[in-house]
Amino acid sequence: MSFENISLGKTSIEIIDGDRGKNYPKQNEFTEKGYCLFLSAKNVTTEGFEFSEKNFISAEKDSLLRKGKLQRNDIVLTTRGTVGNVAYYHNRVYYNNIRINSGMVILRVNKNEFFPDFVYWLFRSSLIQNQIKSIKTGSAQPQLPIMIMKNLTLIKPELDSQQKIASILSSLDDKIELNNRMNKVLEQMAQAIFKHWFVDFEFPNEDGDPYKSSGGEMEWCEELGKEIPKGWKFGLLSDLLIVRYGRDHKKLASGSIPVYGSGGIMRFVDKALYSSESVLIPRKGTLNNVIYVSDPFWSVDTMFFTEMKLPHIAKFIYLFLKEKDLASMNVGSAVPSMTTDILNNLGIVIPSNNILFKFDELVSLLFKQISMKQKENSVLSNIRDTLLPKLMSGEIDVSEIEL
Repeated sequence: MSFENISLGKTSIEIIDGDRGKNYPKQNEFTEKGYCLFLSAKNVTTEGFEFSEKNFISAEKDSLLRKGKLQRNDIVLTTRGTVGNVAYYHNRVYYNNIRINSGMVILRVNKNEFFPDFVYWLFRSSLIQNQIKSIKTGSAQPQLPIMIMKNLTLIKPELDSQQKIASILSSLDDKIELNNRMNKVLEQMAQAIFKHWFVDFEFPNEDGDPYKSSGGEMEWCEELGKEIPKGWKFGLLSDLLIVRYGRDHKKLASGSIPVYGSGGIMRFVDKALYSSESVLIPRKGTLNNVIYVSDPFWSVDTMFFTEMKLPHIAKFIYLFLKEKDLASMNVGSAVPSMTTDILNNLGIVIPSNNILFKFDELVSLLFKQISMKQKENSVLSNIRDTLLPKLMSGEIDVSEIEL
């Protein structure tokens, strides 16, 4: 595979800044739903777009902004704060109206010179990421000004080779994305079963029929102001678990044990903080990002982990907390924060041990599938990230590959 080196500023790739004028949206103009999704740094991660948290602006506000509107096949690059994250606005991104904020730029590719998917993978590769690390400015608030960015050196293979490289990497990414979508469906199924059993009280009775609608015996719960199944009781979350603080991980050596923060896995280390089933709850940051884990792990100091007081309840606790809007219980000012007191005092209906066991047995089938797909994704990600620099450097020649 032959290619030439060319600086970004000498290509036909257009670099488009976000609108920074007087019409730039103020905080009170953002809404949870609206016409146009307005990106924040949280939406552009090391793995592409992430839309668990979203801000929107109205169609009227959108019409006042002059630039920074995405078109399909645009690439987004963060240029302030967390510099160098890249996302690709391909056809599978289901928002039709998206704008960048002032801490990122759009790379708009001329398809006569570059294949857009290739440019996305090129900017994710160490070839570009190492350059970004060396030329970014600032320490407290790192930045990548456009004039400096234009000095980035790109490789430019023939279009056919660009397409092959992108196809190989995208096929792996597509499988990862498919697994993520399937896991989302599996978790929604588990959540639906939780609601059916523990909110609607329609768990199967001894005959396998829905308990409440089949005339199951109920009794009044003073704390809830409604009836619950006989033999169940109202209690606190602290009756079922112990909330523990995570610990700093920076001095740990690299290994195979995942380190969890509020955004998910941060790195892998050689020691485990805890080895049993647990539910991880953010102490700082994205408070609703509750995580269930069944393998040994390390939890950072901005993340609580939990020890169960009873067997077979971790999945029940996880799905209970996923039903709660923990973000609305925030006690922080600048940074969203959660406390042990708030968690310990959450009211919860505690079913009989027999029902908890049957529920765990049922949803474990779903959680097992989720775990298998997560592990498969880890393998696929490693393959993709190993291939990426080799394909970009020409160490693996794609000229003879037929796709």
